[in-house]
Amino acid sequence: MADLMRWEPLRDMMTLRQAMDRLFEDSFVRPAGLGAPAVADVAMDVFETDSEVVLKAELPGVKPEEVDVSITEDVLTVKGEHKEEKEETEANYFRKELRYGSFSRSVRLPTSVNSEKAEAVFENGVLTLTLPKAEEVKPRQIKVKTTKLIEGEKK
Repeated sequence: MADLMRWEPLRDMMTLRQAMDRLFEDSFVRPAGLGAPAVADVAMDVFETDSEVVLKAELPGVKPEEVDVSITEDVLTVKGEHKEEKEETEANYFRKELRYGSFSRSVRLPTSVNSEKAEAVFENGVLTLTLPKAEEVKPRQIKVKTTKLIEGEKK
């Protein structure tokens, strides 16, 4: 069953500068078909439950100690570096798509979280962050009480 997320058009809007940066990067820095995959540096899934926000990021070939995760206000950033073990100088590459160098990816969180209680697990090249929602945004159940009127009493 898929979780529903409220659509907030202002959250998804980007500034003109962000749009130009993305256009420039996609067109000139990493042109598709010229040896570099046309996908983001870090593939991520972000979803929420009633009590937490969960982020899963694919980081194949990266060691856990080379990953830096930070939260500033409602933006979560994952940074790190893919280190090349040994560059082959005598090989004649037909295609070279493995990425090396630093990477960074930021996502806006759908709600406020308690970063002090965040948990990070790195297993099989996948980083899983579990971020408990801040108390003020967790849904609360309010019990409705009924009062019985005894015959003859006035309201």
